[in-house]
Amino acid sequence: MTGDLAVDVRGLRVVRGRTTVLDGLSLSVPAGQVVGLLGPSGSGKTTLMRAIVGVQVVAGGSVSVLGRPAGERALRGRVGYVSQQPSVYADLTVVENLRHGAGLLGVGRDEVERVLADVDLVRHRGTLVAELSGGEAARVSLGVGLLGSPSLLVLDEPTVGLDPVLRRDLWALFRTLRDRGTTLLVSSHVMDEAERCDRVLLLRDGELLADDTVPGLLAVTGADDVEGAFLALVEGAATTDGSDR
Repeated sequence: MTGDLAVDVRGLRVVRGRTTVLDGLSLSVPAGQVVGLLGPSGSGKTTLMRAIVGVQVVAGGSVSVLGRPAGERALRGRVGYVSQQPSVYADLTVVENLRHGAGLLGVGRDEVERVLADVDLVRHRGTLVAELSGGEAARVSLGVGLLGSPSLLVLDEPTVGLDPVLRRDLWALFRTLRDRGTTLLVSSHVMDEAERCDRVLLLRDGELLADDTVPGLLAVTGADDVEGAFLALVEGAATTDGSDR
């Protein structure tokens, strides 16, 4: 690994059709932290995450994950990815989905039992995913991503649509995973979730506006909260380049 970085992105360029989504983006994710990737919809968060897990075609630049090129076979099982939409089979039960995932990774059934407990789905182990609530289905997807105890867990909008209690419980789990040594990169467009992160990356229109702790952001911008800091940074960028993009 490069120093103590879990992810190192240098000059990343992604083009989709005639649109340049990311143009020379550089950033890093420190190992052993919960790092929030925040920004409005369309800012490039999902594209960046897909590049980190090695499933995004890139036009230029480099992405290093756990010291190896993103998407390299050696990273299989070391990087967990949970997309915005539940990536599980609705016609299988909770435990069947987890056993399927465990089989693909080559991990034992004890991993399935551990993950069931971690995501609080033991009592739903025999329930079809189609019969679960949206929040419960999201936790099944998270459970699949946790199989094998990945060193890096990439979560794309994991709390979207969840009630406040489920959001609180998921963030408590994220901190527990961090304390066990897992690095988490968590995207969100809800600015107050930044306060739950060790470090924050603020993205807008494919550009990195800030890479700092929450106290650091507030000190630099003089804002009272992260949303105010984001707006101050946007206004500052618009003043600098003479446009409000």
